[in-house]
Amino acid sequence: MKTKKLPLYVQILIGLVLGLFWGLASAWFKFPASLTIEFIKPLGTIFVTLLKMIAVPLVLASLIVGVASLHDIRKLSRIGGKTIAIYIGTTIVAITIGLTIANLVKPGERLPEATRQQLMSVYTDKTSNSVNTVAKLKERPILQPLVDIFPDNITSAAADNTRMLQVVFFAMIMGVALIKIAPEKRNTLVAFFDALNDAIIQIVDLIMLLAPVGVFALIGSLIVEIAGDDISQAASLLSGLAWYTACVIIGLFIHAYLFYPLLFRSVAKIGYMQFFRAIRAAQLVGFSTSSSNATLPVTMKRCQESLGIPEEMTSFILPLGATINMDGTSLYQGVAAVFIAQALGIDLTITDQLMILLTATLASIGSAGVPGAGMVMLVIVLESIQVPSAGIALIVAVDRILDMIRTVVNITGDVTVAAVVTATEGKFEPVTATDD
Repeated sequence: MKTKKLPLYVQILIGLVLGLFWGLASAWFKFPASLTIEFIKPLGTIFVTLLKMIAVPLVLASLIVGVASLHDIRKLSRIGGKTIAIYIGTTIVAITIGLTIANLVKPGERLPEATRQQLMSVYTDKTSNSVNTVAKLKERPILQPLVDIFPDNITSAAADNTRMLQVVFFAMIMGVALIKIAPEKRNTLVAFFDALNDAIIQIVDLIMLLAPVGVFALIGSLIVEIAGDDISQAASLLSGLAWYTACVIIGLFIHAYLFYPLLFRSVAKIGYMQFFRAIRAAQLVGFSTSSSNATLPVTMKRCQESLGIPEEMTSFILPLGATINMDGTSLYQGVAAVFIAQALGIDLTITDQLMILLTATLASIGSAGVPGAGMVMLVIVLESIQVPSAGIALIVAVDRILDMIRTVVNITGDVTVAAVVTATEGKFEPVTATDD
């Protein structure tokens, strides 16, 4: 009798749990950290590297095919306008949710003074990179983010995953150019990129065979890096930030599991369980890697195979979302800004909070290509309301964990917008029920 293979999401979940147990056991029994860092973490690094390896060619091939298949530049403009408008709208909602929760709970006022002093002394040095990056950004011309969309060398842009927006731009221009040339020439090139896209999807399947091991290694090494050989000290720091952490997680949960369903159920007519069953593998990979770009191949595959969103839609909407849609990150910034201000005894006016809303929204759109984007964006938000940027030392201890959760929200938001825009275009394709 043939044994049924465990679904992919179950395998990933098992890897995640085992990684958690390994990390905790390593800290509890004081295993040498080098054992995990040198022999287990590289397996996770390889998994993430392989996903990043195929992200650019997948975006390039699928987007060129998707745009060329529209056969109408006006249609592309319409879809693009809808996509960007909805992404901005969901970001504003996310920040509003974060600000509301932070003002109601007041987590900064609940932070013990001893914990505040300890956090500031331990993590102040780690904030310097973000502050220095912001200082360099200030020296750039105002319109530099717009200039950065246009690649001067597509080869170098394709070699750098942080410049995904430039790859998206080139692919769109190539797709538009194909629409304008003779059909017999267009069809030859489109067939090539279509075949390349199919081949990359097969590579995704092969890479995902490593997902359980990769997730185990990523989670296990994360716990070891956070806890070190003194799990009690790590637990003390984390407990001191419990109210802040709870505010962020509650806000992210509301946005991902209450707000998004209002959109995809009312507009796209997709069932709640159907939606989250379809993308659970992508969510788990995103949780483990903390990278929307690295998870992009999995996200696109799940959307096409389990939600019936056609390639021409996923190939445009999802890469754009992975670059500019950061609902989870923006929500966290709203909570973090209020938390830090409260902890430092700074009262924020309504004007300050509106400034947080505006700055976080704009920063989420223009943050592509900035290393450590979430923390850098937060420094920009804090400086816009005259709150000392050194205050980010208060949240560094839990930032890595929250980054994993907010990446899940970012990915869920990308898929939600893809479903909504697809529904408004009447483009959904029937799918056969499959288990991931």
